[in-house]
Order: sequence, then C-alpha cells, then structure tokens
Amino acid sequence: MNAAAATMTPLHEAWAALQPRLKILDPVQFSPDQWSLIECMHAKFNDREAHTYLPIPIARFREAAKKTIYEHAKQFDDVKTEYVDDRWFVEKFVNGTPDTMANFVRLCNDDVDAMMGVLVPSARYRKGHYAYGKFTVPQPHGLHTDHSAEDRGAAGEPICIARIETLGTHCVAGDYKAHDPETQGMLKALRYWIAVPEGQPEDIFDELLKRGALKTIPVNHVMLMVAGNGSPNAQITQHIAARPPDGGLHSAFFQRQYKLT
Repeated sequence: MNAAAATMTPLHEAWAALQPRLKILDPVQFSPDQWSLIECMHAKFNDREAHTYLPIPIARFREAAKKTIYEHAKQFDDVKTEYVDDRWFVEKFVNGTPDTMANFVRLCNDDVDAMMGVLVPSARYRKGHYAYGKFTVPQPHGLHTDHSAEDRGAAGEPICIARIETLGTHCVAGDYKAHDPETQGMLKALRYWIAVPEGQPEDIFDELLKRGALKTIPVNHVMLMVAGNGSPNAQITQHIAARPPDGGLHSAFFQRQYKLT
C-alpha cells in the first residue's frame, strides 16, 4: 500500500474525535501506511489487496479494564461461552443482573461499534460471542476462518476479535494464495490438524511461526479481520488459537462480526 498523505482528512478527524466517547478502549494511532490501508477499506471494504494486510489492530484495552477482565477469567477452571443475541441481552440486562464479563462485553461492543462506524460506515452488527476461563486446547482447533452462514453469497465481511492476556492467536501472513506448494501443504496440515508429507501438525505449526508464514496477533488489542464464505474476491483471514501449555492458560476472547449494507 502507498503511504497516506500527511494532511488530515475527514476520516482522520473522525477517528481522533472517538477517544472521549469510548468507555474501555483506546483507538490506536495509525502509521501512514496503515492510514493508506484504512482509507482504501473505508472506500471499499472488499479490496482483496487490502485484505492481504489484515489483521490490523484498531484499539487496545485500557489497563483497568484489561486487568479486571483477566482477573475475572481466572476464577473459572473451564471455558464459558456466550452468544451475543437478543436472548443474551434480555437475560443479562432486562430480566437479570449482568455478571462482570457481560458488562465488559457490552462496553466493548459499544466501543467497537463506534469505531467501525468510522472505519467501515456500511458495517452493521451480524453476530458475536465471547469466551473466558481456562483454555486447555485451541478454540476452535485447527486453522480456520469465520464464516457468514446467514449469507452464502457474502464476500468479505468485517470481524473484530480481541484476546485478553496470555493466550494469543496466530494468522496466515500476507496473500495465502501466493505461498509455494510446500507451504500450502503445511497449511493444510494445520487446517485439518492432520499429518501430511511435510510432517506432523505440531512440528509444522512451530516451523511456520519461525518462517513468518504465521504471524502472532497481539493480545489486549481489538483486531480488524475478514470473515466470509470463501469468495474469490476477498481474502478471508485464516487464523488459529495459540496452543496452551500443559495445564492450560486463563484468557478471555471477544468476537463481533458485521455485515455490509
């Protein structure tokens, strides 16, 4: 991507104006190259070249929120998963008393919606979920993409994920169609978590991290990614949860997916 112009644009100004409105997130300060990417997707989200530069961090959790979310997750020795829909809202906020995590998820969702309203104005909430507790296996296992099952014809759709503390996520770096046949075979091993001629998935996972074919998504950040149904016009983000050590690790995971209007 070409470096963005140094002058302030309306998009720059709208992004800068977000800070006082947000509750638990701080917008990141984009570099000139990142602004070029953002400007491109703001005009047309489904730009496949732009997608090859994703995921990109768009915000980080404030210290107090990060600490409270993590301390709450550490109270659970299994993984609790909640789907954010009308039932969830009624049960948690209308007919019941929301727990600590539900309160933070609602605040995070409001902040992410405000940011997406600036970055991708045509984005509207489609679905979401969150999970927290002690992760002992990748969730979900294997290299995967997030699908839009409600719209089989969907191309790329914005999706934001965040992992709080300790347990990260890795994604396929760059344009995955441009990888050589050997790397493609290695990625197949991770996608289905099976042995292939190139080796066992555990060994391949480590090797691809060393080569940089997989890059690590930073924790405590909201990452903008691409979901969809494999349209040739979009590069859907392929990602995999970090493998926790024996005994597991506590963490929290938030996901919010959008459709384009």
